Amino acid sequence: MALDAHQEKLNFQAEVKQLLNIVVHSLYSNKEIFLRELIANASDASDKFKFEALSDPALNENDASTQIRINFDKAARTITISDNGIGMSRDEVVTNLGTIAKSGTREFLAQLSGDQKNDAHLIGQFGVGFYSAFIVADKVTVMTRRAGLGSEHGVCWESAGDGEYTVSNVDKATRGTEIILHIKENEDEFLENWRLRSIITKYSDHLNISILMPKYTEDEKATEEWETVNRATALWTLAKNNITDEQYKEFYKYVAHDMEDPLAWTHHRIEGGNIDYSCLIYLPARAPFDLWQRDTHHGLKLYVQRVFIMDKVEQFVPHYLRFVRGVLDTSALPLNISREILQDHQVIPKLRAALVRHVLDLLERLAKDDPAKYADFWKEFGNVLKEGPAEDFANRERIAKLLRFASTHADHGQHVGLADYVARMKAKQNRIYYITAENVNAAKSSPHLEVFRKNDIEVLLLTDKIDEWVVSHLPEFEGKSLQSVAKGDLALDELVTEDADAKEAEERKDQAQQKEFESLLKEIQTILTEQIKEVRLSHRLTTSPACLVRDQDALGPQMERLLKAAGQTVTEAKPILELNPEHAIILKMQGLDQEQLREWTQIIYEQALLAEGSSLPEPAVFVQRINKVWMKMFE
Repeated sequence: MALDAHQEKLNFQAEVKQLLNIVVHSLYSNKEIFLRELIANASDASDKFKFEALSDPALNENDASTQIRINFDKAARTITISDNGIGMSRDEVVTNLGTIAKSGTREFLAQLSGDQKNDAHLIGQFGVGFYSAFIVADKVTVMTRRAGLGSEHGVCWESAGDGEYTVSNVDKATRGTEIILHIKENEDEFLENWRLRSIITKYSDHLNISILMPKYTEDEKATEEWETVNRATALWTLAKNNITDEQYKEFYKYVAHDMEDPLAWTHHRIEGGNIDYSCLIYLPARAPFDLWQRDTHHGLKLYVQRVFIMDKVEQFVPHYLRFVRGVLDTSALPLNISREILQDHQVIPKLRAALVRHVLDLLERLAKDDPAKYADFWKEFGNVLKEGPAEDFANRERIAKLLRFASTHADHGQHVGLADYVARMKAKQNRIYYITAENVNAAKSSPHLEVFRKNDIEVLLLTDKIDEWVVSHLPEFEGKSLQSVAKGDLALDELVTEDADAKEAEERKDQAQQKEFESLLKEIQTILTEQIKEVRLSHRLTTSPACLVRDQDALGPQMERLLKAAGQTVTEAKPILELNPEHAIILKMQGLDQEQLREWTQIIYEQALLAEGSSLPEPAVFVQRINKVWMKMFE
């Protein structure tokens, strides 16, 4: 509702109301982060100003310098954070301070449970930003003007965090933003000089912008002189031996807008080569809520000669490494670089290759030196890294070494690498065997594993939806081809039959069984001619009567289901039905009449469908067939 020609009272977006409530009540144990978040916003505003001023010097308004000033007034119970960065217009104020434009916000808020500790972790992933001010303030006033606009275009935004805010036009002589926090009665600690300085030193010492506070006398009286509180030196430009782990962690929280410490990081300064650059790259401890949002941008902060250019630049890391956070600073790009120019700039492939190498080096060190921490990484980001073999052919072998899978030879919940598998292979084994299934229990109970279990041959259990797609782009590892146990006609004689006499006896047995069951195979083929490609005797079954297998190059059932769920058109290949010639049911089928054989054949086929995780075309008819067979057994 309009109060006058220049002032409006507006309501927060519903998501903002919910976020405000959670921020205030879930982050009470770490209240001091409000200052870190507001300083980070001021720093970003200053960076954006510098970048825009490169192409529009008029924005400088006769002052190209940027700084952040922080002051407090005990009597008035206020803290003021001001910057002379880019500032905001009236429309930008309403957009930035009244709504949340992040992709997937509704989905994120739906994850919140009401448990304060758990919700605080999720809020940390989301990033609280400006709204953290209400942790310590019962009213917030924002005075801002966008650089380049006249003083009459200043904007005042004010809210008590109760669901409403007011916006009005004001005169503001200088560009930038001033935030006034009206401190709550029980938050006196933040109205102390030493407390504010300690927070700035702890969280913002690394920022490449001066943070100023009034200079105080020995008896704690403020003077009119301002002094720089932080080092105001970009962290990534310092020598590694001059940076503490705590400083690295705090810089991560700034650059990633995360409240948790990073899992690991790597820091490089390359000078004197083909391209000069510095980079500081982090692995988060947890996956952000929007990791799988298609329209979410991921990437590094880009600086050119220490001047911030743009955020979330995706050109420097491939999509399968989108979880990394950090900064890249280079002198190899022009200051006026744009996202459009980045697409084709000749330096980008070189920088991208270098950064990918640094990330893979970091992951390899983590996997080798701290397997437990790598297991934590894999739990959060393993399915993202699995996209690598298809996206990055040049690094496919390196990525393959980092992949982890469940295995028949690993404890429940544990994962093994392909190198571990190869090290345990049988002496004459030349293939890496795997099975795809909906989950580990389904994989372990599959009839396709029977001969492998009998002969103690390890099989990888691929249970993630992406896995079959992954192995389709990873035909071999260290010279060993990857082979699905549910595809092709597996003959494991070279592994399970040692001496020539035993091998010859096995071949004679196969020939005899083929002759014995030739007629039955033909009859079953006729009955199932619409459902299967062929029927044959199995080399992989030991206890089950039958199973379905696919041709070597055909899609597996899991991939077929995944593509169908995604709306893709799938040309289904008929499976092959394999029968166990030593199973009592198969032996019994030789003496059945035509009607009974048809019923039993359909049951065997549909059981095989269920065993591979497929759904039955007519479940009720399957039950009727089973009941019919049972009734005849009791006659």
